[in-house]
Amino acid sequence: MAKENDMLLGIEMPYSLEAEQSVLGAVLVEPGCLAELVERLRSESFYRPQHRALFSEMVRMFTAGEPVDFITVLEAAKEAEIFPSEQEAKVYLSHLMEIVPSVRNLAAYVDIILDKQLLRSLLEISGEIMSEARESGAEGRVLLDAAEQHIYDLRQGRSATGLVPISDTILTAYDRINKLAGPDREKFLGIKTGYSAVDRKIGGLNKSDLILIAARPGMGKTSFALNIAVNVALKKRRVAIFSLEMSSEQITSRILSCEALVESNRLRSGSLEEADWVKLVQTAQVLSGAQIFIDDTAGITVSEMKAKLRRLRDVDLVIIDYLQLMSSGKRTDNRVQEVSEMTRNLKLMARELDVPVVVLSQLSRATESRTGHRPMLSDLRESGSIEQDADIVMFLYRESYYQLQEGAPAPEQDTVECIVSKNRHGETGTAVLLWDGCHTKFYTIEEDR
Repeated sequence: MAKENDMLLGIEMPYSLEAEQSVLGAVLVEPGCLAELVERLRSESFYRPQHRALFSEMVRMFTAGEPVDFITVLEAAKEAEIFPSEQEAKVYLSHLMEIVPSVRNLAAYVDIILDKQLLRSLLEISGEIMSEARESGAEGRVLLDAAEQHIYDLRQGRSATGLVPISDTILTAYDRINKLAGPDREKFLGIKTGYSAVDRKIGGLNKSDLILIAARPGMGKTSFALNIAVNVALKKRRVAIFSLEMSSEQITSRILSCEALVESNRLRSGSLEEADWVKLVQTAQVLSGAQIFIDDTAGITVSEMKAKLRRLRDVDLVIIDYLQLMSSGKRTDNRVQEVSEMTRNLKLMARELDVPVVVLSQLSRATESRTGHRPMLSDLRESGSIEQDADIVMFLYRESYYQLQEGAPAPEQDTVECIVSKNRHGETGTAVLLWDGCHTKFYTIEEDR
């Protein structure tokens, strides 16, 4: 945070001048240690502005493959105008080289710098919370959520520290590209939905993405989301389901019906045959080892979801059923504005937790009065910001649903169009799936064959 806020609490911000100087001096004495430093430090880890600027220049030179030594750093400091004059730059850089006790203790100096940075961040957060509590008139619950978010960011190493130069992040980006090109690339690609036709369109469920699945009632959007949840969980992934419409028991029953291939109406009525019981027992044994976690809190807020997901830890996929039943936690008569705020917060949650978030949504009745009935982005109910905030928007459409209403016979194969109308990472298009209504299960055409 900017230095003008350093005295927010009436005390001087903690830092270790000697540790900062020793780290910078170690680079001048032994440039090879810079490779270790870029993995642990960023320019904002330093407190003094000159030290921040010097380290930033060193990282830039390292990234560009330029030699790093007294002369080259001196020249870079002159061009960046880090010091008032060339003479002062020479004197200070010479002092840095002389002050280093031992390059072998570099890791200890870095620990000191990081510890002081953490203390400064905690003081800044405390000052912000105190200021907001006195002046903003915000509700205590909102302030508590904000405080929890700040502390979580600190634990994840994501303290808000302002603009970061690209030189500090390019190595991280390069490392990810290298992993994606390596032999273990599957670990770093998007999570597979279990439907190859869909995965080819969207590239899987990518971390930090907000993925919207929207449809009119009766199209099977809840079933589709639950199918994906089971497919992902059976690949040894942790899945969290927030069900605002059905209880956890109802969700579990639907999953059992789908995976055991026991007709859902027989499961609901209890009219089960002996073969059904065998299939249910076998399926229950398999699913008991799946890491699926269900929360059926009605009217849950995004803040409450985040708090529960943090406590659960290491979640690979989040599914929310469905958006219009959520609450913003604020009193407002403007539902469009409320939904807009929730979608923004859901996107922020996906980024902060670095996890794909799949949200189900209703569509407006405009599709019913239109010839063809195929949904469009303009049909998203209550808010255009849903389209804006989502990384991927998919619609489910079953032509047979409308044909049956008009008295047509049931088709032999009930196909479903999964229409990818928005894809921030690639192309749009349609993936065709098969729908088994008796067992509320989707299949790819390849699987059916």
